[in-house]
Amino acid sequence: MPEAPTRDSDTAVPGAQGDGAAGPHPDEQGVMSFLDHLEELRWTLIKAGVGVLTTTILCAIFSEWIVDQVLIGPTRPSFFMYSVLGIEPAELNLLNRTITGQFFADIGTIIVVGLVAGSPVVVYFFWKFIEPALYPSEKSGMQFAAVFATFFLLLGIAFGYLILTPLALQFFAQYTLSPQISNQFDIMTYFSMVSFWTLGTGILFELPVVIYFLAKVGIITPDAMRSYRKYALLVVLGVGAFLTPPDPISQVIVALPLLALYELSIHIAAWVTRRRRRELGMDDAA
Repeated sequence: MPEAPTRDSDTAVPGAQGDGAAGPHPDEQGVMSFLDHLEELRWTLIKAGVGVLTTTILCAIFSEWIVDQVLIGPTRPSFFMYSVLGIEPAELNLLNRTITGQFFADIGTIIVVGLVAGSPVVVYFFWKFIEPALYPSEKSGMQFAAVFATFFLLLGIAFGYLILTPLALQFFAQYTLSPQISNQFDIMTYFSMVSFWTLGTGILFELPVVIYFLAKVGIITPDAMRSYRKYALLVVLGVGAFLTPPDPISQVIVALPLLALYELSIHIAAWVTRRRRRELGMDDAA
C-alpha cells in the first residue's frame, strides 16, 4: 500500500523562533500538540503586531506630511484627481469644533494609515503560520490568495481615495439649501468619512479572494454565479448608492468596477472548480 502524503508540518522540525523564543516541539510522529499550535499562533500574532506597530511608528514620524498632503489633499481645488475626473472643484473648509478634535484626528489618522501600510506584513506572517500544514499542491493556491488579497485591498483603497472621495466631497461641498448656508465640515467627521470611503471600497474589492475560497471548498460554482448575475447587479447598485452621493453618475462610477470584479470572480470560480474537479478525479483514479 503506498504511503499517504505527508504535510510539511509532519516532517519539518521547527527550530527556535526568529525572536529568540523556543519553538514548539513535535512528538515522535512529528505532530504538534494543540498547545504547541496555540503557542505558534501567539508568536505569529506578536510578530504581525510588531510589524503593524513598526509601520504605525513610521506613519507617526511622517504624520505631518500624511495629514497635510494625503488626507487633506482632496479638500484643495489643486488636488490632481479633479482635473483627471473633469470636475470643477470648490474649496472645502475644515473646522475643529472640540478641544481634542485635532489631537484625536491626528492619532486616528496615524492608526488607520499604519494598519493599511502594515496589512502586507500581517498577511505574510499568517501565511508563514499556515504554510507548514499545507500539501505542496495547496501552497500555490494559498500564495495566490495571500498576494491577491493584499493587491485587491490596496487597489480598493486607491479607488476609494482617488475616485470615490473626490466625487463625494465635491457633491456635498456644492450642495446647498440656500446661499445663506455655507458648507463647513468638522475635521473629525471629514476624517471618519474619508476612512469609511477608502477602507469600505478596499473591503469590497476583496470579492474575488472571497469567491476563490468559497469555490475551493465547493460552496459556490460559476454556474450559480452566472444565474444570479441580475441579482448581483441590484446588489452592486445598492452598494454604490450607499457609498456614494445620491447622484447617478457617482453611483455608476462606483458600480462599474464592482461589476467588473463580479465578472472576474466568475472566471476565478470557474478556474478553481476545474482544478478541484481534476484533483478529485485524480483521487478517484488512485
